[in-house]
Amino acid sequence: MLDAGLGRGIVPDAALRIGSRYGAHWRERHESRGGVEEQEARLKALLHRMTTGPIAEVPEKANEQHYELPAEFLGIVLGPRRKYSGCLWEPGTTTLRQAEEDMLDLTCKRAGVRDGMRILDLGCGWGSLSLWLAERYPNARITGVSNSHGQREWIEAQARERGFTNLEIITADVNDFAPQAGEFDRVMSIEMFEHMRNWQELIRRISTWLKDDGKLFVHVFSHRTLPYLFESTWAAERFFTAGLMPSHDLMTRFQRDLQLEDRWVVNGTHYAKTLVAWLAQLDARAEEALALLQSQGRTRRQAQVLLGGWRLFLLSTDEIWRYQQGDRWLVSHYLLGKRG
Repeated sequence: MLDAGLGRGIVPDAALRIGSRYGAHWRERHESRGGVEEQEARLKALLHRMTTGPIAEVPEKANEQHYELPAEFLGIVLGPRRKYSGCLWEPGTTTLRQAEEDMLDLTCKRAGVRDGMRILDLGCGWGSLSLWLAERYPNARITGVSNSHGQREWIEAQARERGFTNLEIITADVNDFAPQAGEFDRVMSIEMFEHMRNWQELIRRISTWLKDDGKLFVHVFSHRTLPYLFESTWAAERFFTAGLMPSHDLMTRFQRDLQLEDRWVVNGTHYAKTLVAWLAQLDARAEEALALLQSQGRTRRQAQVLLGGWRLFLLSTDEIWRYQQGDRWLVSHYLLGKRG
């Protein structure tokens, strides 16, 4: 029913937004149910899950749901840096371009990046950070890792066009990726941990890839207090299969192999503004987007349903991150280093 309505464009945005706001309210009530004792039991069960099993349960799903669409489709939605993650809207910022630039700059400052470093961009997406690093730090050596062949091909083409020789992109399943021990000054991960199951094993492996004074910088979207899994919802099925919503303090539970040295929080309204900008760009070029989706062999109706799903995804997440003035769903930054 929902797909049919989205595909035909007959469900008003106002109704979708009301439903999304109710969904945010319901989620907080649902994850708070039973009081502190039941919340603690659920947290222990989640932590057990996050310390067992594979690092990533279904890495192929991220490709199906996000990354193996035509590169040009994401080029319509995203800004010029193709930053598929939360941006930073400082006072006076009016363009997605500037918001991308400002968050990339802030990310590198908080990670303590310096020219000449050896840097791993783990889960590099469409290369926004990898290409930024290659451009801004010409003496650094950057390795970007993605599980999408399409992303690697697009980033490599951009690097050739811009004349970057300090950037290597690898297609790999994070479960199997194994660089040399002690290779990197910085490992940076932007909105990848939310797709991972076993944080403990992932952080253990990263600790072996770092030099003695190396650091791990992590950017995740988060909830202020409530960690939970994406399960049994429309968004879980279409966009975040086996995904996780961390809480802001969840990373403090994973300090066996690396210790948390600093953390920061970005109010959710920054992400909400990013989502508004993405939706506006998609709506402005809707016919072009439909043609691109059809180019992969879909019928027009199938393309309309997929486009409608993307509109709902952007619209609903906008409502979630602006909920309670951006004080509930957030962006969290962490810097971790080796013990001793």
